Amino acid sequence: MNPSPLVRAYDDSGVLLAGGTSGVGLATACGFVDAGVRRLVLLGRNEARGGDARQVVLDRCPDAEVTFIATDASDVDWVERSVAAAHRALGTVDVLVNSTTTAYRPELLHRTPPSDIAGILMGQALPPMLLTRTVLPLMQEQGGGSIVNIASDAAKVPTPGESSLGAAMAAIVMFSRVAAIEGKRNGVRVNAVTPSLIDGTPTAANVLSDGFSKSLFEKAAAQAHLGVAVPEDLASLIVFLGGPDSARLTGQTISVNGGISAM
Repeated sequence: MNPSPLVRAYDDSGVLLAGGTSGVGLATACGFVDAGVRRLVLLGRNEARGGDARQVVLDRCPDAEVTFIATDASDVDWVERSVAAAHRALGTVDVLVNSTTTAYRPELLHRTPPSDIAGILMGQALPPMLLTRTVLPLMQEQGGGSIVNIASDAAKVPTPGESSLGAAMAAIVMFSRVAAIEGKRNGVRVNAVTPSLIDGTPTAANVLSDGFSKSLFEKAAAQAHLGVAVPEDLASLIVFLGGPDSARLTGQTISVNGGISAM
């Protein structure tokens, strides 16, 4: 039999959050310190926003060690440097959360400029793939870890206006499932979380601003009979997936959408 996978308690875990400076990523960082994590690294593009996010987490838990590293998660060299720096700061990378996103508004395919499609696919799907690939060997070597990739329900539900986005999200989901199968031999768990509309985030403000996108997501919100999700709803699930109580859970894709769909 294989040796038991390494599954650390929250207070012994080093957590790396990509996209941890706002929205779901920042709520997740706060959720982890509430659960007992004391070593965190936040990755993001913007230095000022990163400093603000770091202070939010420190205000929540003054004895936490929180580091911000400016990173373009779509650049492989930058990702490799940032993960190496995060590993040095944390000592161990026990949890990786990929909450990266790029600005996007749904639009019908025949209205989408062909030149935009590659950017949508690469901007959405590439960062979690690069980060997972870079962190995976570290977790394999130490004998365990948890990776949580955030995609969207567009991966599961064919939605007008989200053809390219849906393709990118489906890529993240299948990538995560295959990584879970490959990683389990070394105790590494990989799961995906797929929200729909998340209230109180920059993405929600963007898609609800006007036009076709506004109409689409207003209809979706009306179907959320349990309530439109907020960042903390996602954060509580992600914290669970990063902790010891999910030690036997891998390769799953879990929706948090208030009942918008049941796929």
